[in-house]
Amino acid sequence: MSIQTLEIIRKRLEERPEELRQARKNGHKVVGWTGYNVPEEIVHALGFIPVRIALGGDDRLVEVGARYASSKTCVFIREIVGAFSENKDPYIQQTDILAFDATCLQNYRAAEVIEYFFKKDVVVLAVPRNFAEDDAKTYFVHEANEFTRLLEERAGRLLDNATLGESVALYNDIRKTLKSIYTFQAARDNVISWEEVYDLIQAGDLLDKKEYLSLLQQTLAELTELQHNPVIEADCDSRIFISGSLIPRGDRKLISIINLAGGRIVGDDLWSGILPHLDLDIKEISPAGVALGYLNRTPHAALPYLDLESDRRLKKLHELLSQSRAHGVIYHTLRYCDPFTFKAKETKNVLAKSGIPLLEIHTEYAGSDYEAMKTRVEAFIEMIRIKSELVEEEAA
Repeated sequence: MSIQTLEIIRKRLEERPEELRQARKNGHKVVGWTGYNVPEEIVHALGFIPVRIALGGDDRLVEVGARYASSKTCVFIREIVGAFSENKDPYIQQTDILAFDATCLQNYRAAEVIEYFFKKDVVVLAVPRNFAEDDAKTYFVHEANEFTRLLEERAGRLLDNATLGESVALYNDIRKTLKSIYTFQAARDNVISWEEVYDLIQAGDLLDKKEYLSLLQQTLAELTELQHNPVIEADCDSRIFISGSLIPRGDRKLISIINLAGGRIVGDDLWSGILPHLDLDIKEISPAGVALGYLNRTPHAALPYLDLESDRRLKKLHELLSQSRAHGVIYHTLRYCDPFTFKAKETKNVLAKSGIPLLEIHTEYAGSDYEAMKTRVEAFIEMIRIKSELVEEEAA
């Protein structure tokens, strides 16, 4: 079955760089952003065009980036730096201002490098480490207000609550529609795949937000017509959940390996996927209210949390695994993405208590580890398949 709106979205993505060029000629400014806690609603409400800078999968650009950033920096950050060095990416070419957050300290390092070497106008949002403390929330509210002030200077206007309220409502509608669409990808009839929904989520990083919402609503209407009531139930497929480091556009190595090995991806908690759109509740229309909404949602794994019993990241992972009826987790970590790598063992141990197997795949953007990854993923999926068949036989 083909979702016609997905074809429209692909076409609109091809047309988007030229649209941005024309918009800048007409006086609009583009803010390229990257991170987990950048409050995009504030950027949008100030009249900027927000575009997420998220590239992956190109080992050549990683090597270019290593001329400016340490080779011990994660490959995602080095590729972004390399892309700014070459300045060939159509979205990077159209950015007037860059907004980075310091949720991941390597992301903060990229901001420093890009500002210094490539003379870009960079605004950085500081993020507290102990995000669960009251003092941390006070600190982040202060930093969000300062972030807003710096953007106001560049916009030549002050942020007003009415416009911010409109942006918050728009983004809330986007998140609500995405969550509804996401339900279909894990359903029994599989009218839309996880990969298609994943690409749909990432399309929102680039397209005009009002148009994007309209396209999402059209997609949901098509899906509802094809399958009015999506039913999620475990079957004999090897149902795989992806966790760990982000998988940005351009990086499809692990995804293709899972598919070729006969696995079916049914969920994720990636910060390049559905996770940022979950549980974001903005209670007050102000920069402070937006900041607290971001800080109170499921935290990024780069932020430390020592109490496993109350760790909201692990709690959300369990919840999503239950919803998707996944049989196993492939925990994907990028080379030198230390926070996710360090949390692999604790995640595996916590899931083992619930009988959920986890395979850690530590990789980079080079193709040299492809066959080794393929062998390990195939073995993991075969193990899950055999285990599922045994459960089915016992139930019968």
